[in-house]
Amino acid sequence: MQFFNHDGFDFAFLDREPAKGKGDPVLLIHGFASSHYVNWVSPGWFKTLNDAGYRAIALDNRGHGSSSKSYNEADYTPDKMASDAAALLKHLHIERAHVMGYSMGARVSAFLALAEPDKVATLVFGGLGIGMVDGVGDWDPIAAALLADDPSKTSHPRGRSFRAFADQTRSDRRALAACITTSRELLTDEQMARISQPTLIAVGTKDDISGSPDELAALMPRATAFHIEGRDHMLAVGDKSFKQRVLEFYAENQL
Repeated sequence: MQFFNHDGFDFAFLDREPAKGKGDPVLLIHGFASSHYVNWVSPGWFKTLNDAGYRAIALDNRGHGSSSKSYNEADYTPDKMASDAAALLKHLHIERAHVMGYSMGARVSAFLALAEPDKVATLVFGGLGIGMVDGVGDWDPIAAALLADDPSKTSHPRGRSFRAFADQTRSDRRALAACITTSRELLTDEQMARISQPTLIAVGTKDDISGSPDELAALMPRATAFHIEGRDHMLAVGDKSFKQRVLEFYAENQL
């Protein structure tokens, strides 16, 4: 684990080259209430990418994992989190990379592609389809669940699920509550149409959060939808078919 500083935050990140040679870089951006380890190391993404010859890089987003925390909601806009990802690439002297994000990380990846298009060679949006544009439902109860003194009194199903996940990962729940308030900024149809990089949009067929990958792909000039069979929002990230499709996508779109 290494650290770098940007915008007043200390960011933890992992940077791992393949065993042989130097591979094309893949920047991985995790989802809400997760971390580089939970989204990318534990489900086997680092091993998958390294074994295929890619350089795998992942940071803990602000407010998450081992990176600095803030309780100021204004610190957690997708634009600011995208600037953190761009700053990491600059820190590592990487001019251009594949970028893959899951859920909130997919949204951050889209903002990164809009703000720094020359740095983003391809995009993978995991766990977020048309919800990128239309929204992903009412998440205010999740903030309430994160801040509740007694989680057993939380009646909202999604709130209970994310509270349990935050407790399991020993996250700073106050920082997450601030993050979820401002990190859900939507993109417009016009903004999605401006993202011209080859894009793979992968969503589980049992995911009730993300929205249709096909509808989002239809808004973009070079996007393809992929349905992760039998997986919900939590389980899709480590799916073997998802990993295989991403490797095929990178083979089709080499740097």
